Amino acid sequence: MGRSKTLLTALVVTASALMFNSTIEAQSPTTTAPAAALTAPATAAADNTIMLTIFLKHDQSRPLAEINAQLEKQGFYKAFPPEGVEIVSWYVMMGIGQVVTLRLPASRLREVNRAIETSAWGSYHTEFYPTYDYKPTGITKHEQAK
Repeated sequence: MGRSKTLLTALVVTASALMFNSTIEAQSPTTTAPAAALTAPATAAADNTIMLTIFLKHDQSRPLAEINAQLEKQGFYKAFPPEGVEIVSWYVMMGIGQVVTLRLPASRLREVNRAIETSAWGSYHTEFYPTYDYKPTGITKHEQAK
């Protein structure tokens, strides 16, 4: 029962994060209206491009200063994300930890995984959710529905 509740919570949080991702481009100091996201250019990703949402869940049994010291010792911010991997979003989610969405060629998935294994384990419990960019399709469907 507890595991299914945790999974459901993770799915809801992921969906929320993805909704934030779809409007983040339009939120600049000069453009703050969410409707502006619908007018942003929509381009499809390359065939081999994936998005990966990673939950870096804080180990709440340890104080933050200790976690940060371990991350520094293990070179987390040097190793993650690997050079050339695009950061789509990086949020702190209170009570969870950090939620990072990356865009990368599928062939580099192992490299991202290894960066997490060697530099984040011990400080974070990790969860990975492969995703894809639905924004171009969603915008097209919205425009067609008008």
